[in-house]
Amino acid sequence: MTGQLNRLGIVLLLGSVPVTGVLLLFLAGELEASPTGLGDPGALTVWVTPVAQAARDISSALTVGALVVAACVLPSNDRETGDLQRRLMRWAIWTGGAWFVSSVTVLLMNYSQVAGASLFTPGTSEQVRFFVLNFEIGRWLLTAVLLSGVVFTLTALATRVTTVGLAALAGIGALLPLAFVGHSATSTDHGLAVDAQMGHLVGVAVWTGGLAALVVVRKHLGEALPVAVQRFSVLSGWCFGLSALAGIVSAWARIGSWEGLLSFYGALLLAKIVLLVLLGAAGWYHRRRILPQVADPKAFWRIVLGEILVIALATGTAVALGRVSPGGAGAAEDLNDSLLGYPMPPPLDAAAWFTTWRADILWGSLSVLAVFWYLRSVARLRRRGDKWPVGRTLAWLIGCVLAFVAVNGSPGAYGSVLFSMHMIQHMTIAMAVPAFLVLGAPVTLALRTLPVRRDGSRGPREWLLLMVHSRYARFMAHPLVAPVNLVGSLVVFYNTPLFELSVRTHSGHLVMMAHFILGGYLFANMICGIDPGPSRPPYPFRIIIFMATFGLHSLFIVSMMGSTEILAQEWFSVLDRSWGPSLEDDQQRGWQLAWALGDYPLGLLATALIAGWIASDAREARRHDRQADRDGEATLNAYNAYLQKLGGRR
Repeated sequence: MTGQLNRLGIVLLLGSVPVTGVLLLFLAGELEASPTGLGDPGALTVWVTPVAQAARDISSALTVGALVVAACVLPSNDRETGDLQRRLMRWAIWTGGAWFVSSVTVLLMNYSQVAGASLFTPGTSEQVRFFVLNFEIGRWLLTAVLLSGVVFTLTALATRVTTVGLAALAGIGALLPLAFVGHSATSTDHGLAVDAQMGHLVGVAVWTGGLAALVVVRKHLGEALPVAVQRFSVLSGWCFGLSALAGIVSAWARIGSWEGLLSFYGALLLAKIVLLVLLGAAGWYHRRRILPQVADPKAFWRIVLGEILVIALATGTAVALGRVSPGGAGAAEDLNDSLLGYPMPPPLDAAAWFTTWRADILWGSLSVLAVFWYLRSVARLRRRGDKWPVGRTLAWLIGCVLAFVAVNGSPGAYGSVLFSMHMIQHMTIAMAVPAFLVLGAPVTLALRTLPVRRDGSRGPREWLLLMVHSRYARFMAHPLVAPVNLVGSLVVFYNTPLFELSVRTHSGHLVMMAHFILGGYLFANMICGIDPGPSRPPYPFRIIIFMATFGLHSLFIVSMMGSTEILAQEWFSVLDRSWGPSLEDDQQRGWQLAWALGDYPLGLLATALIAGWIASDAREARRHDRQADRDGEATLNAYNAYLQKLGGRR
């Protein structure tokens, strides 16, 4: 029976590739034409481009997967497993080098296609420089090349697990620019499609590359093989969910409406959804049955074949979806669509504040996932008899709800259209959300619920501890650095082209959101945080820092109220907005809202700071009382004797 199942898995695995090819040939009439340049780039470009792209995708997945497995999955860091990690890192060095070389090749081939000229044409070096500096696709391809070079360098220099973890993180970051040059970059809802594509790239790369890494080191794991496979099984389950969600959202972004499901593309999308659900269920059942027997080589290869089968069939369907025209969602219909990446929202009236929504798959999913993780962790504590303050849970839920509404509700829909709505979103993300999240004490909850690894390796709990006690965390949370980062970033952001970049480009918006929510969190954690981490200054100094920071914050807002310069005027004036206030009135309203919206985070942090000070004094008093009970007030008696001695001398 086992042999039959293995043969069946091999047949299905090998059959998934030609089935995908036959499906593509059958849909030849629906396939989109490949873009062409201004002329004939030559046979070399035509034949090398798909090979280079395939080499880049495969080598990037192998590199990222190997780094993630070396940093998080391998069971221990003793001498034997250290040799195993070095073996895996040597594999990652080779694949990382291939990633860098293929990324350079892809950049050159894309230039050749856009220019419609061979690479051997005179003056190619100057034209390539112009391409990477003045074309968006060229800039993103150059970014991908530079990041792949960084990953290769870190991988080659890695001698400790910490460096391997940094290389893995850099590898995941190096995958993200590819989402801006893929098929999703031309979708009508550009931001939604790019976010989904980033999730798909990360999920598939970690999944497939990690599986390949396990195969590479399988013979050297010995008795640690079941532990490694069990850990990777959990990781692959998350990767499957991420890839499935991202693929469905990306396809939905191309459809654009419920009517699109009635098209040929919509039918293929529904088939993919059904297939993914069935594959996920089958993969979960398969791993659950085989994992207890994974020490047997046959059982291990059954798991590998099952994983590859799921990946191949899901990827094959995704390839078909990527090559079929959605029909209903083509190019942007008007100027607003092409600039915003989505239709202009309706006039902002009282009803629109509550009824206008626009999905932000990245930050919205993170908000929902944060709520799910927190409630699940609290439930785990209660099941084992431990208590968790209700106030912390409420604070965390409020912070997540505020973040979700700020990016998916009316502030997110109108943030690139009205400066006032952008300011509501900004103040919510940078001031209110971090304050509530800090009061939820997520690090303490995670340390109490995440499993502890006893074999010297690093799992989520160990990496979290390393992160909160790292030099970078200590520097960014320093009592002088955190306030300067919070206020200084605000000054630089609104007095440079960075603000216009954040409303004009999706990548700028993502960086802006990440920077301000992290900066606000570090400042709030320094002021009133209760999680373990960098040491905080005494409470009197915290009050001084708190008052000075918000004083400078208010001073900056007041100074901007008196300014007559229209921020990002080139952007807001081009939008075809026939409703709402003028640019001058809207900007004044935005700064007034910034002044008003800073009050309740200020009051929240001040209340938490005072409450923490009172609680700290109460704990110190109880500690002294316990010490006095143990030693019979020896400290007080010694102090009184010292005073009497001084009086006698006088």
